[in-house]
Amino acid sequence: MNKISFRNRISLYFITSTALLVFLVFAVLYFIVRAGVYNDLENDLLTEVADLRTEIMVDRNGFTVIPEEWKEKEHITLDINPIFIQFVNRSGELFDKSPNLKNASLHFNGPSNKILFTDSYLDTIPVRQQQVPVLYDNAIVGYMVVATPLAEANGLLQNLRSAMLVSYPLILVILYLVARLIAGRSIRPVTSITETAEKISRDNLNIRIGLPEHKDELYVLSRTINNLLDRIENAVAREKQFTSDASHELRTPLAVIKGTLEVLVRKPRSSEEYLEKIAFCISEVNRINTLVDQLLLLARFESQKQAIKSENLSINALLLDILARQAHAAQSRRLRFVHSLEKDEFYVASDAYLLSMILENLISNAIKYSRDNGTVEIAILAERENTQIAISDNGMGIASEDISKIFGSFYRSRPNENPDIKGNGLGLSIVSRLCTLLDIEVDISSIENEGTTLVLQLKSCPKAIPGYHV
Repeated sequence: MNKISFRNRISLYFITSTALLVFLVFAVLYFIVRAGVYNDLENDLLTEVADLRTEIMVDRNGFTVIPEEWKEKEHITLDINPIFIQFVNRSGELFDKSPNLKNASLHFNGPSNKILFTDSYLDTIPVRQQQVPVLYDNAIVGYMVVATPLAEANGLLQNLRSAMLVSYPLILVILYLVARLIAGRSIRPVTSITETAEKISRDNLNIRIGLPEHKDELYVLSRTINNLLDRIENAVAREKQFTSDASHELRTPLAVIKGTLEVLVRKPRSSEEYLEKIAFCISEVNRINTLVDQLLLLARFESQKQAIKSENLSINALLLDILARQAHAAQSRRLRFVHSLEKDEFYVASDAYLLSMILENLISNAIKYSRDNGTVEIAILAERENTQIAISDNGMGIASEDISKIFGSFYRSRPNENPDIKGNGLGLSIVSRLCTLLDIEVDISSIENEGTTLVLQLKSCPKAIPGYHV
């Protein structure tokens, strides 16, 4: 089966419906013209009957026609607009007729007290005739039968039918070509979309479909496809980024593990050495697991927008849970948490899991970069529309030229100066992307050798209590 193009299908659908419509219009037009022609003929016959009533003498025995009536031209000739007249008695017997009837006679439709219009034949000539009862004292004494030829009217209708039969297919052909042209122009944006889509591959996902000038269905289709391409491009970019980051960051711990194991197998070792090296390898494996988890988390952020569940959260409960989990790390550095979370409750509207991840990373960083025997301060400022959470440490601080870089992946400030501080530089990158996802504003201020403060600004919910607590 041959495939019909979309353009031709549109044209065929259009021409089929148009053909029916034009046929109905032609049919209605034909019958209107026919009714008008017959109406004119019947008006002529009625006028002739009205004239005849003044030219006949009626009594109870019948009626007679004034002889001068038959001398009129239309009653004598057959060439120009002839009028045929025939008189019959109440029984239908002919007793007089116009000279132009000669040996022929008009058809009598039988006794009737109504005026009758019928089509008939005079020999082989089609005629339109009218049969009118003649009354005397409300009694029928005979009938007048008046007729006029239909040749001219039939000729007019025949010409109209011929014109319609010739013009009908011609109109359909013209309309088909016009519809095909219009359909071609209408689907030109679709053709453009198809051509552009065929050019798109994994290596050039940056190509986009041009948006039509008019904001119609094709505009919506083009915009939807472009949005889909954006998501695909982002997904591929995340995949490439994940592959690049994983290959870059996993190479070092894997090389360390390999080197350690190679040293172990060169010669027999004591149990203590084996245990030490095995523990070291386990720590590197744990580091790899943490790194992979964080890389996967970064790769999934772009697709998590629809999975966000915003709800009213107690900041106090969230922070107290995090501080309980970080208590061991703080105690190992002899750090003290400074806050007043046991007092007034503070509420924000956000996603509990993602917000908890942000706060956990910030508090973990504050513990990691604080000096021993120092403090980590947590302050909350609740206003009518926004709630601010500030987390401060008294650590080494960040150089001013590094502040703009700290949210980048794998960036660590002065790692060579602080080799004891472990990390892979992904924590604040995760915080930054999560804040973007949750529409949280994050601000950082730092003074070298004094400390760093990170401030989060979230949307308050109706339960938020204005005030400032540290």
